[in-house]
Amino acid sequence: MIAVLVTVPAWAQSSQPDLRAQDAQETDAFLVSHPDLRYRKHGKEAQARGRFEDARRYYRLGARYADKLSQAALAEMWWKGQGGAQDRAVAYAWMDLAAERGTGFLLGLRERYWAGLEPAEQARALQVGPAVYAEFGDKAAQPRLERELRRGLLNVTGSHTGAVGGMRMVARDARGLRYLEPDVFYRDEYWQPAQYWQWQDRQLEAAGRAIGTGSVEVGLPATVPGHQD
Repeated sequence: MIAVLVTVPAWAQSSQPDLRAQDAQETDAFLVSHPDLRYRKHGKEAQARGRFEDARRYYRLGARYADKLSQAALAEMWWKGQGGAQDRAVAYAWMDLAAERGTGFLLGLRERYWAGLEPAEQARALQVGPAVYAEFGDKAAQPRLERELRRGLLNVTGSHTGAVGGMRMVARDARGLRYLEPDVFYRDEYWQPAQYWQWQDRQLEAAGRAIGTGSVEVGLPATVPGHQD
C-alpha cells in the first residue's frame, strides 16, 4: 500500500487523531515495507488462533528478513513440536541464530536449550547450524530487509521531509482511513538501514527487560521506555 501526502482541512484534522509511532508501525503502509515486522505479526496472530503450521511458516518468512524475535519464536515451536515435527537440535540452531547479536535474554535462552540437549542432539545441532546461518544469518538476511526499506521510500508519493502546515499522510489499516504525521512515520530509525538496526537492537533489549528469560513473547515492537514519540 502507498501512503499519500494530502492537505487535510481544519475540520477533518480535529475529527481524526494523529497516529503516534506505535500506531504508525501497525498500518499497512508501514508493514508492506517492513516484512520482518509484518510476518512476525502474522505469525503471532496465527499462533494465538492455534494455527501453528501457519505460525511456523510466517515466523520463517520473518526470519528471512533478520527478525530475531521471529527466529526465536520459530526455535520455540521446533522445541515444543508446535506446527510440525519436534526437533530440539534444529530448535537450538534457530535460538543460536536469534542470539547472533549478543542480546542478553536470547543468549540465556540459547544456553538453556543447550543444557537441555542430549550429547547426540548437541552434535547434530552443530551440524545443522551452518545451513541455518547461511540463509537466515544477518549477513544474508539484513540486505534483504534493507532492499525493502529502500524500495518503500521510493514508492512514496510526495515529500517525507516532515509535516508542513496542514500536510498529513493518509493511510488505511484495520480501523479505516487514518491520518499520520510524516515526521513520525518517516523517522530515520524506521527507514535508514544503520539507524534501523540500532532501533531493532533497542527493541530487543526492551523485550528482554519485559519478559525476562522464560519464553519468547513476539509482536510488533513497543516504543522503548524513555524514547520520545
